Amino acid sequence: MATEKEMSEDGEGKAYPMKGGNGPYSYSNNSSYQRGVANSAKKLVSEAIVENLDILNFSPSNTIKVADLGCPVGPNTLLAVQNILEAIELKCQTQGLLNSQIPYHSLHVVHTSFAIHWLPGVPREVVDKSSPVWNKGKIYCSSASDEDVEAYSAQCAEDMARFLQARAEEIADSGLMIIIFPARPDETPQSQVSFNIAHHLLGSCLIDMAKKARNGE
Repeated sequence: MATEKEMSEDGEGKAYPMKGGNGPYSYSNNSSYQRGVANSAKKLVSEAIVENLDILNFSPSNTIKVADLGCPVGPNTLLAVQNILEAIELKCQTQGLLNSQIPYHSLHVVHTSFAIHWLPGVPREVVDKSSPVWNKGKIYCSSASDEDVEAYSAQCAEDMARFLQARAEEIADSGLMIIIFPARPDETPQSQVSFNIAHHLLGSCLIDMAKKARNGE
């Protein structure tokens, strides 16, 4: 509640904007703490947007409007909005291929080669340290446990179902979709597939590099 001295003659609360400019008492030079908070919250903001913002339900204008209800003085607003826009861009990229972005039943032939196997996301339980299927020390499921493989398979099935449903809405009746992607025979273990072996070696190299960087080598 505003005090009596803080009320204007018409009963409205007075506004006390921050000091502009770049002087020693300006908001720009006295808001490092607020700037640090914005940077600290960047990951949380990004996760919230990627997980919860449903861009497919927005208006057909494809215009996304963002408002920052903070201080309009200095670079902090620009930093906060930049973080938001980067997260929205990531959301558009990840949701673009998995969902329909093309007019309904407008395509007759669709082709994809060696691309869609990169679409599925990483199962949450695989990166959860408290989970029994935490894939510690690995970037791939080439030598993982059966439980890890099942988690990846379930994630892949979910994401591929969304991908195919979106393409079904785009392809015209009697149209055709050609899909070329790597696969593994059921009788071949994960660890013996050449594609997986390459990723296992890559993962080992990345872990060694991380260890050297941590030890200052």
